[in-house]
Parts: sequence; structure tokens; C-alpha cells
Amino acid sequence: MTLRADLPIDARLPEIRSALAAHSRVLLVAQPGAGKTTRVPLALLDEAWCLGERREGRLLLLEPRRVAARLAAGFMAQSLGEEVGETVGYRMRGESRVGPKTRLEVVTQGVLTRILQEDPLLEGVTGIVFDEFHERSLEADLGLALALDAQSVRDDLRLLVMSATLDVEALLRVLGEQTPLVESSGRSFAVETRYRPLSTHINSRDDAAGQQAKAVVEALVLNEGDALVFLPGVAEIRRLARELARRQPELVVRELHGRLPLEEQRRALKPEPDGRRRVVLSTAIAESSVTVDGVRIVVDAGQERVPVYQPRSGLTRLETRRVNRASADQRRGRAGRQGPGLCLRLWAEEQPLVAHGEPEMLQADLAPLAFELARWGIVEPNTLAWITPPPAGGLAAGRALLQRLGVLDEQWHLTELGRACTRWPTHPRLAVMLERASELEARPLACALVAALEGRDLDGEQDLERSLQVRLAEPSAYRQWQRDAQRLARIAGMRLEVTSLAPLGGLLAMAYPDRVAQRVNQEAEPGRFRLASGGLATLPENHPLAHAEMLVAAELDGQASGARIFRGVAIERSRLEALFPETREWRASLEWSEGQGRLVGEQVRGLGAVVFERRPLQALPPEAVRTALLEALHRRGELPFDESAEQLRGRVALLRRELGSRCDQEDWPDWSMPALLEDLEGWLGPHLDGVTRLDSVERLPLGRFLLDSLDWSRRSRLDALAPERIEVPSGSQVRLDYTPCLEGRAPVLAVKLQETFGWRESPRIAEGRVAVLLHLLSPARRPLQVTADLASFWVNAYPEVRKEMRGRYPKHPWPEDPLTAEATARTKRRG
Repeated sequence: MTLRADLPIDARLPEIRSALAAHSRVLLVAQPGAGKTTRVPLALLDEAWCLGERREGRLLLLEPRRVAARLAAGFMAQSLGEEVGETVGYRMRGESRVGPKTRLEVVTQGVLTRILQEDPLLEGVTGIVFDEFHERSLEADLGLALALDAQSVRDDLRLLVMSATLDVEALLRVLGEQTPLVESSGRSFAVETRYRPLSTHINSRDDAAGQQAKAVVEALVLNEGDALVFLPGVAEIRRLARELARRQPELVVRELHGRLPLEEQRRALKPEPDGRRRVVLSTAIAESSVTVDGVRIVVDAGQERVPVYQPRSGLTRLETRRVNRASADQRRGRAGRQGPGLCLRLWAEEQPLVAHGEPEMLQADLAPLAFELARWGIVEPNTLAWITPPPAGGLAAGRALLQRLGVLDEQWHLTELGRACTRWPTHPRLAVMLERASELEARPLACALVAALEGRDLDGEQDLERSLQVRLAEPSAYRQWQRDAQRLARIAGMRLEVTSLAPLGGLLAMAYPDRVAQRVNQEAEPGRFRLASGGLATLPENHPLAHAEMLVAAELDGQASGARIFRGVAIERSRLEALFPETREWRASLEWSEGQGRLVGEQVRGLGAVVFERRPLQALPPEAVRTALLEALHRRGELPFDESAEQLRGRVALLRRELGSRCDQEDWPDWSMPALLEDLEGWLGPHLDGVTRLDSVERLPLGRFLLDSLDWSRRSRLDALAPERIEVPSGSQVRLDYTPCLEGRAPVLAVKLQETFGWRESPRIAEGRVAVLLHLLSPARRPLQVTADLASFWVNAYPEVRKEMRGRYPKHPWPEDPLTAEATARTKRRG
């Protein structure tokens, strides 16, 4: 297979082929513009290991985004003079272009997981290429972990992990220290970077769009070529598009994001045929994998929108964050792909950026991951090799939800319902709805509903029932929804014929039992609801459902308290009692009353915090008391640690940050406040027997409980690695302050200057990795200097300190040479 040799990666292809011929795992770090996405997979197809014994082996190329997958497959097929679906094809959820001769399949992340689950031996697959792995999506991390596990029985399976930026050290720990590393330069031209911070006095979103539009116009004057503008979301893209159309009607403005049809996405990537300048307004989709032809200008708003899951509330909130430095550099590089370029950053140059974004593993809803682990037969996640292991709190929350849905049993194995749900390519919540819909004789409606909930065309539509009515009446106007709904109906083995929307509320309750909501205070203002999960949610007072007794929220905005409800559907109590038999049973309910200063108990019947009936409770069950106390502590958001406990937490935080997995082959525990609140049952629950009041909790030795939770190995090393006190040259044992370590800073040693004479360098702890921050004090114990570099202080600052202090404190020694002077805590007269 012959390709034009005009890309930087071509020079590395022989090395890549050689590495994969001799090893089953290879890392490739190729800078932007190298051509790795489209050149490397094609170059591997004729390798002996890739052809396989029957000379028909298939190669999978994992692309994190649907747009990139389609475009990469199209480009590679075109370079071979073929159509997509011949040698090169692609597969993603709801769309497939592969044929009997396809040997290179470009797949999206969910498809890779499904391929692995359905055929763990990957028959016919000879290799998997993970592209743009630096994006660290949850499914890419899971896919790599499962692929590595599959290699334990398929030692002929090749894995190639490639990206422009990789945490090489972390990957080598997982893949093996002997894994070959291949590096390639990119193809880029010089890019001038300018900073243009927006005014801080922005009164509205339209004001922000106005300033952004002004910056875009300025950039077009400063440099030739088309402009690519990075914005956090579709709403911002559309506001800026309107503003640019008003200011510069002669400009061609194109949008680029995942909600667009394929033809519009392709149009945005190509220059205008008539040569007019264009501005492409894009989400992070254009950061990598795709090249926007003609772009010589990048305008970066410096923001990204990421979904952040809150395990405690069970809600996901979209957060707009400042972009990380790696992403900002990726965006900047887009201006130099085809010629010298300009990058205009809409923030101040001194604005700090974090180095890398967090892996999705640490901030996502882990219910799908828990489901896939159970399907793979994994109970203990540490039996797989992870770049970033699933966080205990998030995984526990995901498993708890799956148990609530009836998908997992108490041992975290799939139930009969869970096994049935594996046929549905969707979130476990929606899979449960699809599988249980037969109970309501409403599976066609469930297919239509899931397609609508998963689609991207419901934005701004508040009435879910009305939205479905419109789609069912005019399906041809909603082709993507129609295709998705029909695909689900085919899996169900039936036609998409919906006769009634009456079961809508029941279907939603099957998927979202935690989002069943009951109106609070029927006599008070309408629109306030209590969720079954315990939080509050609201609707506008004029909303048609504001007076409903009960409803199910199809979507919430993610705020744990006072969440806004989107697309709710009313539901009757009788329907809930039929769907959830547990609602017919009485149970003890206790909660802490701030007003009464005690636990208040009663018997209730209902679904979670949604209560159908109440009656008095004569005695408080101990288990319910403990649960109520833990809930009250969690709601407070902080724990009553004394000074010694805070110091202990700081010591462990320092060791966790500095030593991590290098100490005793396991991490030091996470004792941050959020982590401890999340795991109250684990470390505090066993000590609450007989405790019935919150003020009694405040008197418990919480620090000792934490210390006792350390295993023998860590406890024995704690004092050596992070000592409570340090002996200074005067002989005094001075206590270290570790509370700054809780905020990621160095521990502090506050000591009189005269007691440090003879110390040439700042003391270090944690196996010499951390320099203690010295607060050097005057004889009156007032700060003279703060330094982590004592050697520099003696040379540069001490002479001035000596000149000023010797007159003020003449009874204390102020030697010219502090390194040879005797350290002392006394005055000259007494000494």
C-alpha cells in the first residue's frame, strides 16, 4: 500500500512497524500535524501480524468523537481511491459503513466496549489503535483496561496507544516498562500568540458575545486566512454567530459541533468555493483529530464545558471551566497547520492555567462503568490495569444506583434483569426502561422516548409529552430521532407503533426512580418539589406541572439543592405503587431537626424521600439512628476535627501527594473533607453505636479513628516520612504545621532565627522530596522571613535582617557568619 511521503509521521512508520512486529504494545507520541490518525493505521494493514493466519485480519481505530471518526474514515478511503465501506469503514452507535472486505474499522468509544463485551477474544481482530488518548475519556480508559485484559488470553493482539500529548510515565506503569516509545515531530508553522482579555464589566451574555465579535474582527485584520473560534458550547456559538452576522454581514460564519448533520460538519471544514473569508465557530471538537482547511487564525475564549457528576446527589452538572494549558496549546496549534498563523487568547497572559484536564474517570457518572465491569465479570476493579483507577466513592454511587434499578445484586453481579439489559446500547437507566416497558405494554413508546432523550434536538423543548407527539406525528421532520427509535424497535423485534402516551410517567419512573418528585407544602407557592433522592427541585410557578402532586423529572440542571426541573411528566401514586412494591411497606425514617436539636423519627410509606403516608414511631432503631446521624453530618458539609486531627490529615495529604503509589505499592488514603464525607459509613459509622446526638459526635476522637484506619505498614512509616516535630540546631524539638498541606502547600516550621544558626539548607521531609517552609521569627516571635531556601536567605537576606535587628534586640546574638555560630534559644547574657 503506497502513500505520498509528505507528512512527518512517514519518517517514523518503519520504526512503528518494527516495534509492533516485535512487541504487543507500543506508545506513539506524535505532535499535531504529524499525520498519525490517517497514516499509521493504513501503514499497518499489510504487516504480517495484522493480516493474520487467514490474511484477513481486522484493525480497529478508536476515535473519541463521531465527527472525527467519520472524517478519518472518509479521508483514508479517499486516499486509497475507494468508497467508505470497502477497505476502510466506520461504526458508531446507530450508524455503520462496513462491508465484507473492510479491514480497517474506525469505531467510537462505546462501540469498542460493546465489541469487547460481545467477543472478549476479539476473533478476527489483530490490533487496536487508540487515537487521541490524551483526552482520557471514561470509555477510552475502560476500553484500554479491557483490551489489556483480553491480551492475557490473546498474546498475538497488538495495542498501539497514540496521541499528541501523553503521560508517558503513567502509561508505562500500566503497559510495562519495556513498551517501545516512538516519537514524531509535527508539521506546523510559526504561530504568534497575543492576549486580549475581555472586560470584567460584562452585564450579559450578549455583552460577552459583542466583545468576542470585536476580537474576531480585529484578528481578521491582523492576519490572513480564515478564523477558527473556540467556544464552550452551542449556546455561545449561536450568540456569537448572530453578533458577527450583525457586525460583518459579508463574513461567512460556519458552526462546528456534534449536533450538526454530517454534511454541515463537512462544509465547515472546507474553505468557501468563492474564496470569501470564513469564521468557524467550534466547540472543543476541533481541538484534535480534524483539520479545518484554510484556518490561519485561532481565537480562543479559553473555556470548555464538561459534565461533572455528583455521586451524592446522583446528578450531573455541566460546568464551564477555564481551559487547561495542554488544550490551550492544542488549540493554538490549529493556527499553524497550513501556514504562519495568529492565536488570539481572550484572557490575560498572567492568568494561570492548570497543566492538564482531569480524566473523565474522576468526574463522570460511573454507573455505566459499574455495569460494564459486572458484565465483564469483574467485582474488584483493581484486578484490571487502569491508567486512573475508578474512584471508590463514584464507583460505590454507580453500583448503588444499579442495585436500586435492579441491575446488580448485593455481590455486584448482574441480575436476570441486568443480563437482559445488555442487549440495549444505551445508559443502564434507559436499558432498564426499555426492558421493563413490557410491564406497561409500552415498549414502542419506550423506544421513541429513549431516542428523544438521547438525541440532541430537544434543546429548549420543555414539554416532553408534546415533543413526542410532534415527532410521532411528523417523523420525517426528525430523521435522526426516527432512525434511532426504529433501531431500538428492531432490537426489540417489533414495529414502532405508538398508540398512547399514557404510560410516559411510568416509563420515566423505571429509569429515574430517584427523580420521582412530590410537591412540597401543597398550600404554599407552587413549583417546589422534593425528589425521592432527598434534594429539592423547582419549576416556574406558571408551568403546567407546577401544581402536580407528583411528577418524574426527565432532566435536572444538576444542582443538588434547588435543582431546576426540565421536561417533567406527571405520575399517579397508584402507578408508583404498582411499579415499586416496596412503596407498600412501612419503614422507619429519622432525620436531624436543627430546630429541636435532636433526631425526629416516624414510620413512613413511599419511595425514598417521597412520602405517601406517615405514622408515629415508638422506638428509634439503632441502624436508622446511625444512618440519620451520618446524613446530618454530610449535609453540614464539614466535620468537627480538632487541631491534632487536622495535623494528621495534613501529614497524610502531603504523603499522598508526594509519594502516591510509590509507597508500599498503594496510595496513601484520601482524607480530604469531600472524600471523608463521602465515606462516613466506612470510617465513622462503626464508632457511632449508642450515639444519638450530633454534639456527641463532636466529642468523639475523630483523629484517632482515622489513625487506626491506617494499616500497620503506613502507620509505622508515618512518623519517619512526616514527623510531628523536627530537631533544630539549638536542640529544641519544634512542631511542624501540616495544615497548609490540606490546600496543597508545604508544611511550615515556625522557629526563632537564632535557633537555626548552623543550618546550611532548609530541612526536607518525605524522603527528601519536600522542603519545609521556614517562618524565621524574631526574639519576640514575630515573622522576619519566610523561605524554603535557607541557603539563599543566609547569603542574600540575612545581612539586612542582622543590620535591622541587632539594634532592636541587642541581648540576642546576631553573628556575621550564622553558619559557624552556635545556635541558641537564649540571650547573650544568659548564654
